[in-house]
Amino acid sequence: MKAIANKVVLITGAGSGIGKSIAELFAKQGAHLMLSDIRYNNIEEVAKEIKNKGGLVSCYPADISKLQDVESLIDYTLSKYKSIDVLVNNAGIMDDFAPVEDVSDESWEKIIGVNLNGPFFTCRAIVKIFKEQKSGVIINIASIAGLTGGRAGLAYTVSKHGLIGLTKSIAYQYAGTGLKCNAIAPGGVETNIMHDVEPNPFGYSRMNAGAGNMPEAGTPDDIAELALFLASAKSGFINGAVMVADGGWTAY
Repeated sequence: MKAIANKVVLITGAGSGIGKSIAELFAKQGAHLMLSDIRYNNIEEVAKEIKNKGGLVSCYPADISKLQDVESLIDYTLSKYKSIDVLVNNAGIMDDFAPVEDVSDESWEKIIGVNLNGPFFTCRAIVKIFKEQKSGVIINIASIAGLTGGRAGLAYTVSKHGLIGLTKSIAYQYAGTGLKCNAIAPGGVETNIMHDVEPNPFGYSRMNAGAGNMPEAGTPDDIAELALFLASAKSGFINGAVMVADGGWTAY
C-alpha cells in the first residue's frame, strides 16, 4: 500500500532541488499535490512531468515572505482539494556567508523573510486547519546551519535556528491534538541554492575551515525519502524532532 495515498500535500519551493524531489516521490506514493514556488515556470514544468505519469497535481506561484501570497496559496489549495493533510516548508534561500558586521538590512530582511517569516505564515494558517481536522503533518526543511554556527553566514544561520525553534514550539504546544511537526536538517546537498551567490570573502573562508570534514554531498532524493517517512504513519510517535541528514558531517 502506498504510504500517503490520497493525502493532500502542500509543498513550497517545489520548483527545483529538494522540493522537486519531494513532489516527485510523494506523487509516486499517491499524494494529491499543491506545488508552490516564486518561479511559476519551474513548478509548471514539475507539475507537467507528474501529470504525465498519472499524478494528481496543481500549482500556484507565491512569494512566501509575503503574508498575502501565503493566504492566497492556502485558500487556493482548499478550493482545489477541500483539505490539507501535509505541509512541507521547503522554500529557502542562501545568504552570502557574511558575518554580522557585513550583513545589510536588505540581505537580513530577504533571508529572514523567506526562510523564517514564510514558514511562520504557513504554519500559523495551517495549524488552524489541522486543529479542526484533528490531524496534520508539518515538515520544515531546516539545515545543519540551524544546529551549528559555521555552515553559513549570520542571516541564514539565524533563520534556520529560528525554524528549528518554530518546529519545536509547535510540536510541544499542539502535542496530543493529532498534529505533528518535525524538521529535517540537511548537510551538503546537490541543489542550486548557491546560484547567483557572491560569497563574502571573510565569511566564506571561515565556513570553509570545516568544509574539509564534509563527506560527499547528498542528493535531493535522500532528503525526499526522509520527508516521506515523516509524512507517513510510520513516524507516528515522532514529534518535535530534528532529523539530521548530513552523511556524518556534524558527527565530527
